[in-house]
Amino acid sequence: MLDKLQTELRNIRSMDLDEMNRYDILKLMNEEDATVPTAIERALVEIEAATTLVIDSLSSGGRLIYAGAGTSGRLGVLDAVECTPTFDMPAERVLGLIAGGEGAFLKAVEGAEDERILGANECKRINVSEKDTIIALAASGRTPYAIGVLEEANKRGAHTVAISCNRHAEMSPYADVAIELETGPEVLTGSTRLKAGTAQKLVLNMISTVSMIGIGKVYQNLMVDVQPTNAKLVERSKRIVMEATDANAGDAERALQEADGHVKTAIVMLLLDCTGHEAKAKLEKANGFIRKAVNS
Repeated sequence: MLDKLQTELRNIRSMDLDEMNRYDILKLMNEEDATVPTAIERALVEIEAATTLVIDSLSSGGRLIYAGAGTSGRLGVLDAVECTPTFDMPAERVLGLIAGGEGAFLKAVEGAEDERILGANECKRINVSEKDTIIALAASGRTPYAIGVLEEANKRGAHTVAISCNRHAEMSPYADVAIELETGPEVLTGSTRLKAGTAQKLVLNMISTVSMIGIGKVYQNLMVDVQPTNAKLVERSKRIVMEATDANAGDAERALQEADGHVKTAIVMLLLDCTGHEAKAKLEKANGFIRKAVNS
């Protein structure tokens, strides 16, 4: 029942919210938001376990698939979309599913989250397999759509992860890994786009970033698989090559040209003083890990 969920309880600090002045409301919200990292810290072991599953899937040709309704669904879609320009991950390898379909990202589709069968059907539609990792999100931890996704994914042998913001969430037993972020009552009662949404967003940042590091998408602390799809990213690509190799701007530009704009190849070329062809071969042998390519 909703009245048992921490995310639905009234926050005693904001009982007079409508009478508080604007500054005090903002201060209170800021103070409540500051509790989110602590809630995440308590779940780091489970977050690491989830990341391990994702790395296993992505390393074996599988997919990372987020699924949720409302704010939770939108957060999953947002993280999935960002993986393509940031890490050069094909869009079909990291997906975000939202109850009600793509249109629900921009406009609420009421009732779309209330049927488990709709979540199950999504898994069938995209042909979830044992290679995939499914991360279902629901602040309440009881959304039927999210549970339906997990049920069907389990039947298909996929890795499953549940992210909720309540202890002993209903959806947790349906997942291989259950991440329960106890963010507590919201300043605005039941508005889980606030602390609960912030917690989910931070955890998704962590999972996707660490997973991409785990499959060789990062060298040092540089996003070496960035796609140079606009002027800003072309300049960033050059700067990344310079920082990774201590090369000057001219040498970095020439290496990128020979590498057809591929940052990793340009870096290996400069570090090993080799041709683009040789650099690509070394990267392929090293499964895309620059350190392995350079040290092999």
